[in-house]
Amino acid sequence: MSQKSAPRTLPRLLQAPAVVSLLLWMIVPLAMTIYFSTIRFNLMQPENTGFIGLENYEYFITDPSFWPAVLNTVLLLGWVIVITVVLGLFLGLITDAPFPGRGIARVLLISPFFVMPTVNALLWKHMMMNPVYGVLAQVWIFFGAEPVNWLTDYPLFSIILIVSWQWLPFAALIFITALQSMDREQLEAARMDGATYLQQLRYLYIPHLSRPIAVVVMIEMIFLLSVFAEIFTTTQGGPSDASTNVTFLIFKQALLDFDFGVASAGALFAVIIANIAAVFLIRMVGKNLD
Repeated sequence: MSQKSAPRTLPRLLQAPAVVSLLLWMIVPLAMTIYFSTIRFNLMQPENTGFIGLENYEYFITDPSFWPAVLNTVLLLGWVIVITVVLGLFLGLITDAPFPGRGIARVLLISPFFVMPTVNALLWKHMMMNPVYGVLAQVWIFFGAEPVNWLTDYPLFSIILIVSWQWLPFAALIFITALQSMDREQLEAARMDGATYLQQLRYLYIPHLSRPIAVVVMIEMIFLLSVFAEIFTTTQGGPSDASTNVTFLIFKQALLDFDFGVASAGALFAVIIANIAAVFLIRMVGKNLD
């Protein structure tokens, strides 16, 4: 071994165990999922097994709950991203200027993000949306209106509110941090030139925040594809399939119908969708970084 190649070979040998472990940690579960998706594997019929090719994929896609789940997933993703980006921008902008207690206000804005999803769902289910003693029910009664059973009458809208409340602090934190690097001299010059706040928002704030917005959209879309705890804790995907997303549909196939073959096929479908979304979003973020 030459003296020039030795310094490069040693670090690679030292990194090899970690790299191999990481590859095995990623590849083995994926390979097992692919394997189970091609066999008949129902725990209620353990004797009925064997290779069935793409039948599990066909069964998953032709499930009556499949297209409602896909539509609910798209609606959940779209509305949560819109709500968190718009309100996150608003919260970031109103807390950008100094005011007494700004530090405390920012801490309170960010704190809901650290609440566990299950706790978040239970809080909204019992404290906010309960039709008898919930906060929203008491507000409705105060104004003389009939309380709404949110989780039954508007299940998907309720899930959107619950998830948005938890992810809003993340978006606000990113935007608050990004606003710290704004060119204050440029803002002051714009004010002295008579630019209105809307003009400053359009030509200064929004262009400056374009990259953080792209990052927020990318991260939220990747994580929101796997929303489960909020649905499981509150609506159980119902009534009927009104609040079932693709993740919860996979759960129903795996643990409620005990059909791990179909559930594995659904999991691979979700992986493909997530990768397509990730590629699209990474390109979008890359364009904003140029």
